[in-house]
Order: sequence, then C-alpha cells, then structure tokens
Amino acid sequence: MIEITRNKAEKARLSNVRLYLRDFISEGAGLADSLVDYVMLFNILHADDPRQLLREAHRILADGGKVAVMHWNYDPETPRGPSMAIRPRPEDCRRWMAEERFRIEVAHVDLPPYHYGIVGQKE
Repeated sequence: MIEITRNKAEKARLSNVRLYLRDFISEGAGLADSLVDYVMLFNILHADDPRQLLREAHRILADGGKVAVMHWNYDPETPRGPSMAIRPRPEDCRRWMAEERFRIEVAHVDLPPYHYGIVGQKE
C-alpha cells in the first residue's frame, strides 16, 4: 500500500504526501500533538480498544480538526469484512467518538456497497 501510494503521488507530482508504516495501536501515530487537520480511520474500530484509536486521533488533531470513520456495514449480508461478532454498529462508533470529545458533524453516510461513514470534529 505504501509503495502504491508513493508511486501515485510521484506520478501526480505531489510533494506534500508523507507516508509512514507503523503499528498505530502499539506505537501511536508518532506525530506531535495538534499537528494535523484530518484523520481517517478506515475499517479499524473493531480493534480491542476502539477508543484508544480515537483518543490518539484526537491528540494529533489541531483544534477544529476532523476525523472520518468508515467501517463495514453492520449487516450479515455484506460479503466482506470482520465477523459480525466484532463489527461495530454505527451507533457504537458515534458513542465512542462522543466519549473521546468529538462533536458529530455527519452522523451517517452510506458508502455503497459495503461501508458507512461518520464525520466528527475535535471539540
């Protein structure tokens, strides 16, 4: 994924793309507090402690920064994704986001065919 993204950025002549490979759960983002404007958490809130991931996102976001959460639909008919036993419902994600001091800006966006999205802003 890193190499594909690097190649696409080079092909598009983008000079502001920084790519990092790290274990976000055990090491964190490796970024300073309040450094970034936008964080995307894609298909990872089925981790053992989803709030830890949101807490780290909150830490690195600048005031007013946004977090986008995208996850697999909570629907057993979705042919891919984690088992239903660990797949978070949208309401779980919104609750976790609120508990980690994000104001929900967009409560639910359908991202067919397999995902939904939620957008929050750092309070």
